[in-house]
Amino acid sequence: MQKTPTIINKHVVEKLHSPARLSDYAVGVFPELPSRKSVKKAIKAGRFIVENEVKSTGYWVEVGKTIKLLADTEIEHKTFPRRLEIVFEDDFLAVINKPAGLPVSGNFFKTVANTLQFNLKKSNAVDALSKPVPVHRLDGLTSGLLLISKAKTTSIHLGQQFENQEITKRYQALVMGKISNNEVIDLPIDGKKSLTHFAVEKSINSLQSGQLSLINLFPKTGRTHQLRIHLASIGCPILGDALYGKEGHILKGKGLFLSAVGLTFTHPISKKQMNLKIGAPNKFLRRMELEERRWKRFKGLTKNCTSMKK
Repeated sequence: MQKTPTIINKHVVEKLHSPARLSDYAVGVFPELPSRKSVKKAIKAGRFIVENEVKSTGYWVEVGKTIKLLADTEIEHKTFPRRLEIVFEDDFLAVINKPAGLPVSGNFFKTVANTLQFNLKKSNAVDALSKPVPVHRLDGLTSGLLLISKAKTTSIHLGQQFENQEITKRYQALVMGKISNNEVIDLPIDGKKSLTHFAVEKSINSLQSGQLSLINLFPKTGRTHQLRIHLASIGCPILGDALYGKEGHILKGKGLFLSAVGLTFTHPISKKQMNLKIGAPNKFLRRMELEERRWKRFKGLTKNCTSMKK
C-alpha cells in the first residue's frame, strides 16, 4: 500500500503585488526549498498542492488560496551515525567539514543529510526545522565547508544570499600542468554563463605532469562540476579527477584533490559577517612534498647519505 505524502508546510497567499506563477512566487516562501532550483524540482515532483490539486510551473497564484508543500517522496532513511567535524554551530545554522567521498544528499543511507541529527545539537529557535538541512551542495568527491540550516528563517535568508551571489566560497585544488599566475575562466557550461577566478599559491616541478600547482579558486557561479570542467578546459585538470582528467594520470585510492576551504556570508539572525576557513586536507601537502622529492631525486639534486659521510 502506497503511503500518502505528508504535508510539511502551508502558506496562505495574502496579497500579490503583481501576477506571479508558482515557480516565481514560491521562491523564498518555503524554507525547505531555499533556492529557485529546489522550487522547480519540487514542482516537477508534484509536491505543490492547491485545493487538492497538484500544481505545475505555469499555475498563476491567487490571493486567498492555500499552497501546501508535500514531503519529498524519496525513501526516508534512519540516521547515519558518522561523526563529522563541526566548524561552527548555533541555534540557527551550522558549518561542517564534509569528508571527501560522502554525498550531501540523495536516495542513499550514507549521506551528509542523514548524519546531521547525529552530529548537531537540537535547535531552540522558535522556527526550528524538524531536522537540519544543507542549504547548498558540494560534489560527493569534494571535501570542505558545507552550510547547514537549523531554522526556517535561516533557510530563507541564506537562500536569498545564494540567489543574489552574496556568499563567497573559496576552494583549493592541486592541478596538473603549467598554469598561469592569475586567471579568469568564463567558459559556459550547458549553455549557461559560468565564471571562475583563480590564483596560484605555489607551483613545483613534477615528473608525472610537468608541473603541479596549489591554487585558490573563487567560483562566481555554481554550475555542476564547474571547477573541474573549467580547469580541464585550460589543460590543467585537478589531480585525481577520473572524469575530466588526463588518462593514465589518475591516482588510485587518493581521491580528488579539491576542497572548499573558505566560506563568507552574513549570519541571518545576528547580521554578523561570518568568515570561516579551514586548511586544505593533509594529502595536498603530502602529495606536493612527494612530487618535489621525486623530481629532485631524478635530477640528482638530492644528496644520498653515503656521499654526505666523511
